[in-house]
Amino acid sequence: MPTTPSTEFEIPILEKGCVSSAEKLADYWALTKPDVNLLILITTFAGFWLARPMRWHNFPSLLAFHTLLGTLLVAGGTAALNQFVERRFDAQMRRTKRRPLAAGRVDAAHALLFGLLLTVAGVLYLAAMTNLLAGLVAMATSLTYLMAYTPLKRKTPWCTLVGAFSGATAPLIGWTAASGQLNEQAWMLYGIVFLWQFPHFMAIAWMYRQDYERAGYLVLPHGERRNQVMVYQAVLPALSLIVLSLVPTLRGSAGRTYTIGAEIFGAWLLYYAARLAFQRTNVVARRLLLISILYLPVLFALMVLDKAVDECWR
Repeated sequence: MPTTPSTEFEIPILEKGCVSSAEKLADYWALTKPDVNLLILITTFAGFWLARPMRWHNFPSLLAFHTLLGTLLVAGGTAALNQFVERRFDAQMRRTKRRPLAAGRVDAAHALLFGLLLTVAGVLYLAAMTNLLAGLVAMATSLTYLMAYTPLKRKTPWCTLVGAFSGATAPLIGWTAASGQLNEQAWMLYGIVFLWQFPHFMAIAWMYRQDYERAGYLVLPHGERRNQVMVYQAVLPALSLIVLSLVPTLRGSAGRTYTIGAEIFGAWLLYYAARLAFQRTNVVARRLLLISILYLPVLFALMVLDKAVDECWR
């Protein structure tokens, strides 16, 4: 029969092991960037909902689940691979130095394997459980993000433009998963996310400009060119976003609620994008970032709600 001291000695060992496992799981979960993935899933679902030919009472929930799970796997795997590639540079930035790879809490080889497995599994899952086109769109997204945008961040401020092409594909994955094809409306959704990324990232780039410079990222140029880039990549895309977001209204496929919401949030985004371009302060950048985070899910939610209400009255 074990004595009391030995029993008291064994319990902390078990508890320590459990905590260590939980912390390790938390680190791998952090590698997938769950906060970013939430926005990706929102836009993916919006694309799925808007593309489906059936009505709300016959919603293909199982297909939607497969679409979101596959997209989540690809997005999470790509995020982990991105952190693997940039681990040395992340360690030089205050904003990212506590990430699992940068801080050394996760082995680089394990993170590479983890990212590859998630990405490949996600592409194959989408191809098998939805359709081949959705899998190909997801694969192209991951490859262009990792092989074009990621290396260009250290070479040119126009990396944002390159990255926006792959960063806007989430609604396309949802659309193709639901319909098996791409049409004009799908590309309109793509255009909205494409344009949205510029003011969103310019806010981040300005807030952490010293961090980026410390790590050798050229997301913003030096001198007077910085002012020009802020105008081109914050104000003009925000202005274009207002026009593009009103296309459904002009085509007669959107109701009053969506139209009013798109105008209000679009004007709000443009106002702070213009303030950031001409004032360039961290306070304004932080407000633009907050508004941009709200803008996309609100706009897509209004689209989904607008279609749902329209179907209810048919």
